[in-house]
Amino acid sequence: MSSTRPAEPVDREEASFGVSVLAHLAELRRRGTIAVIVYLIGVMVLMNFSEPVFEFVSQPLRSALPPETPLVFLNAPDVFFTYLKIALVLSLFITAPVTLYQFWAFVAPGLYNHERQAFVAYFFGSLGLLLAGGAFAFYIVFPLIFEFFLSFATDTIQAMPAVKEYLSLVLKLLFAFGMSFQIPIVIMLLIRFGITDVESLADKRRYVVVWVFVFAAILTPPDLISQVLLGIPMLLLYEVGLFLARMKKKKLEEEDANV
Repeated sequence: MSSTRPAEPVDREEASFGVSVLAHLAELRRRGTIAVIVYLIGVMVLMNFSEPVFEFVSQPLRSALPPETPLVFLNAPDVFFTYLKIALVLSLFITAPVTLYQFWAFVAPGLYNHERQAFVAYFFGSLGLLLAGGAFAFYIVFPLIFEFFLSFATDTIQAMPAVKEYLSLVLKLLFAFGMSFQIPIVIMLLIRFGITDVESLADKRRYVVVWVFVFAAILTPPDLISQVLLGIPMLLLYEVGLFLARMKKKKLEEEDANV
């Protein structure tokens, strides 16, 4: 007679975990879809404002050019794609509250209260440093480097900058300075997660100086002014990060001593 084996019991915990993962993935896809749709709507709307935005962004260059000097485009689609790029980048910032809300609504339920507070503090600190880096580049670095570049013009060699190349340079520099100003946040996170400590980072200061100017040379145009203007703030922000990390460590030690 043939014997039948009893069906193995279903691991309810494993099945529950699988359902939970699928539910989280579905929630992530839903919130990601909302963020993408809002972003694309923002791009379409902001295309109507790309021209005045470019007028503002090009102000440092036009101030360094002789009066009545036009900006040119070399290929027929250049202006359209310049305005499209502006709308794409601008929409990232304009629709950021929606995107960040979707992200926050997804991750917040899984965080403890102190983790939520730390997340919010790091986020707004990072945002503030990003804006500070962009403002530093736009109002201080751009006028200096454009004056430097255009100083080589002569009576027979006149500058007629192209809109496409100018916007690419501006976005590259804004990105470089915005990201470089994140150094204090990076240092705080590295120490918070136990990847390194303040003493180790302080001991490596001489190596940091070398690498800072290597990165500055890579991220900026091949001129000494922009490299120095990026490298010096990076070194200062490195020291700020170490100072904040020491203050945080001292505060935690005092709290532990009072327990």
